[in-house]
Amino acid sequence: MRLKPLIATLAIAASGSSFADEGMWQPHQLPALESILKAKGLEIDAKSISKLTEFPMNAVISLGGCTASFVSPKGLVVTNHHCAYGSIQYNSTPENNILENGFLAKTPAEDLPAAPGSRVYVTETVTDVTDKVIKGTEKLSAKARYDALEKNEKALVAQCEADKNYRCNVYSFHGGLEFYLIKSLEIKDVRLAYAPAMGVGKYGGDIDNWMWPRHTGDFSFYRAYVGKDGKPAEFSEDNVPYVPESYLSVSAKGVQEGDFVMVTGYPGRTNRYRIAAEVDYVFNTSYPKSREHNSKYVSLIEENSEDGSKARIAYESTIAGYNNYIKNYGSMIESFNKGTMYERKKQFEQDLTTWINSDRKRKQQYGSVLNDLSTLVAQSQQHNERDRMLGYVHRSQMISTARNLYRLAYEKQKPNEERESGYQERDLPRFEAGLKRMTRRYDTNVDKAILLHFLELYAALPKQERFAEVDKAFKLENGFDKAKHSALLDKMYANSTLNDEEVRVALSQQSFAELEQNQDPFIQYAKVIFAVMKAEEDKNKALAGKLQAARPQLMSAIIAFNEAQNKPVYADANSTLRVTYGTVGGYSPQDGLVATPFTTLEGLLAKNTNVDPFNAPENLQKQIKAKLYGDYTGGMNTVPVNFLSNVDTTGGNSGSPTLNGKAELVGLLFDGVYESIIGDWDYNPALNRSIHVDSRYMLWVMDKVDNAQNLLDEMKIVK
Repeated sequence: MRLKPLIATLAIAASGSSFADEGMWQPHQLPALESILKAKGLEIDAKSISKLTEFPMNAVISLGGCTASFVSPKGLVVTNHHCAYGSIQYNSTPENNILENGFLAKTPAEDLPAAPGSRVYVTETVTDVTDKVIKGTEKLSAKARYDALEKNEKALVAQCEADKNYRCNVYSFHGGLEFYLIKSLEIKDVRLAYAPAMGVGKYGGDIDNWMWPRHTGDFSFYRAYVGKDGKPAEFSEDNVPYVPESYLSVSAKGVQEGDFVMVTGYPGRTNRYRIAAEVDYVFNTSYPKSREHNSKYVSLIEENSEDGSKARIAYESTIAGYNNYIKNYGSMIESFNKGTMYERKKQFEQDLTTWINSDRKRKQQYGSVLNDLSTLVAQSQQHNERDRMLGYVHRSQMISTARNLYRLAYEKQKPNEERESGYQERDLPRFEAGLKRMTRRYDTNVDKAILLHFLELYAALPKQERFAEVDKAFKLENGFDKAKHSALLDKMYANSTLNDEEVRVALSQQSFAELEQNQDPFIQYAKVIFAVMKAEEDKNKALAGKLQAARPQLMSAIIAFNEAQNKPVYADANSTLRVTYGTVGGYSPQDGLVATPFTTLEGLLAKNTNVDPFNAPENLQKQIKAKLYGDYTGGMNTVPVNFLSNVDTTGGNSGSPTLNGKAELVGLLFDGVYESIIGDWDYNPALNRSIHVDSRYMLWVMDKVDNAQNLLDEMKIVK
């Protein structure tokens, strides 16, 4: 069933007294919120933020996992330091560790190529294609429905990408109730222009991650380049900086407590409409086990690489990512156990069922949808421990690379439009970039240690929960023997050439028949397990096809029920462009404590120990002690470092520009407080707080600490 126009839905929601600053809104929904936005402090026309080709929306861009924005007419892009972390790490060596010391290109000619595969995506159009995606699927079920939906989506994408300068994707909204085609200009030459030292960009490290008070200068700058004709092009010394249609002014005035702020960005995933059975599994099984295994993953890296060594530098980005998830899951679990989300979720489903059953038409339309979905969710969880442990085994870079190469060769036998997503012609540049990135993100001893550990855990599963093909390949039929299997892996790694970039790239060009004959032990493993993994994939697609039919039915019921209750209706985040708004303000994390909304230079200095992760650069400390604040106080007695707001955000929003009512950049969103992490699943207005690096601190560091005058000169600074 199609969702009725959301403009009407929003009007109902906005009229209710329960309407709050909750919601990650699609740009086209914003005109219906204009009265609320204006009352809170929006000064520009709300219609302008609904149009992707107009200021300020056309200045906001995606990095394919993080958000960024243009801040100069010369293609200068600002985002979070942790979003550029992979590129900073990629360009670091023990001899020139820019991850530790920072980097500044004094001229564009000194910009460094970002990590292979880095992209800037400028969203240009969003088109409702629901009718085209679901066409011909009405009477299909299971895998037939899954395949038909995928075929329709691929056809739309292929048509959209007839112009090779664009990247197009079809996204599902409201569990598959609506589908939108997003068309984005794909800028392929991305370079690193400036990154502050680790003692600024990652000040506080994993200790302060998700915590308040925070003093992190989480910002860095890329520059986007295009060919001389102004069109996207692969890296070339002849390329020129991209000239964006518009760019953001950066405020040196900043914000004050109570000020309106708006965040535009690409939030990843939220799960606020998932059913109670899914909540129970995720918080009581999935997150605790993932946290345990991810912690071991990090310790294995650290145990097998010395601090500052080439191996450790190769895995710094990986460690940062895993530590982020570890703390994230810890907060999720803690908040879940303290809170009432599960009980409220079950109560909501009871209330929904009562509402459905109270009307004959509603009962006929929605009567079985909750039970149908619950049954399918239970099926999806049947082999969760097997899938989890084999998943960790297959995270070995040698195994994942071999499997990807083998699958690519297999898929290339098919016509392009019939290939699996990820292996079509449109995906090959990204595929090759991944093969190249591995060169500086891999170490044999680390990879081997990780594989050995998780192989042991996989072998401990009941025999009926393991795949015979995997057991045979790793000689697990008679159980796991650490010495024997360590020797087996030693032999596999010694006889493999997949750690050579030229070999990997060359193998990606081979035919399926050629790769089948390759004797590399990891390629042979990929070959041996391919059939059973493919069969398992097909089973999962069949189940996904059923879920794709069931979720929209439940979402239709939930939307109708929420409308009847005058509650806001917005789609879960799905990596598409959204707008969220709120005000600058503190919160009370627990009884007896009140957190104020700003941190300062003096607070940063008080926290400093000169030992990682609280090791601010010497020049930064000197400037603070001398109280050389410059024009960056914005009416305060010092320079603010970070601030809090109640905007509704999640992962993927990292790097999102935080705008004031005039659409001037006043900060960059980079984190949330510990108590708000569960916001991916549950919104709590009392605890939902996002953390932003203040534009005044960013400008102050650039000016007073790193002497980045060349960048400041090309930016429009509002004083």
